Amino acid sequence: MTIINFTKMQGLGNDFVILDYDEYKKSGLSPENLALKLCDRHFSIGADGLIIVNPNTEKTDIGWIFYNSDGSIAQMCGNGIRCFAKYVYDKGLVNKKEFSVETKAGTIIPKLLDDGRVRVNMSKPILEPEKIPTLAKQNLNFEIKVSDRIFTANAISMGNPHCIIITNEDTKALALKYGSEIEHHKLFPEKTNVEFIKILSRDEINLDVWERGCAITLACGTGACASTAAAILNGLCNSKVKVNLPGGQLLIEWDGKKDDTNHDIFMSGRADYSFTGQVTV
Repeated sequence: MTIINFTKMQGLGNDFVILDYDEYKKSGLSPENLALKLCDRHFSIGADGLIIVNPNTEKTDIGWIFYNSDGSIAQMCGNGIRCFAKYVYDKGLVNKKEFSVETKAGTIIPKLLDDGRVRVNMSKPILEPEKIPTLAKQNLNFEIKVSDRIFTANAISMGNPHCIIITNEDTKALALKYGSEIEHHKLFPEKTNVEFIKILSRDEINLDVWERGCAITLACGTGACASTAAAILNGLCNSKVKVNLPGGQLLIEWDGKKDDTNHDIFMSGRADYSFTGQVTV
């Protein structure tokens, strides 16, 4: 058995175990098995995902390896990238407040703000069905059939796939009842994150999320970005939107329109330490 050092962080209640690369290598486990072990809330630390710092990059300042709590790899995680950015800056692994990170979703640019938040350039939303990927013929306002009803859905990728459903019903109840079924729906060959959103005004929405590989979580940064993009493309919101999640609030900014989607999405929110410790693997 081996003892490794870890840091626990959270962004709006979306929590992560963070390991330096040497600690990951010392464990002797694959990242999949390490995620399954460390993210277990009953027999280990407990988290929504595992983040491993990857210093071995050539074209970016630093990189990361990210796995969901079920051992599946995730291309991107909005709350996770804010925690990662604060962690590597505070540890001196990068020496500037704005830097580039290599992820499975491409290069992401976070910036540490003076008020304690992290603002992240999340790049452009992916709207082409085959790239999301979804088998739906269009990415906006298509029908998705589940066990006992039909929803009108929107599919957008932020490096990872999202299915966004705009509703006036109880978003939490819908996420609990239908999240798993939609995650595994045949329209999404790589499964999907599922967001139920309620429009409060042109500048504010409520969101409850069922995350791919995690189930219900308190927040999802990429989900907030995808949901904002869906609301804007449907003509329901302006370019700056406050997104209320069970764990707190994110500010999402996007200048996109139906006929001009070639703009990056920016996400701003907090990232906080929970605790550090050692764990036996």
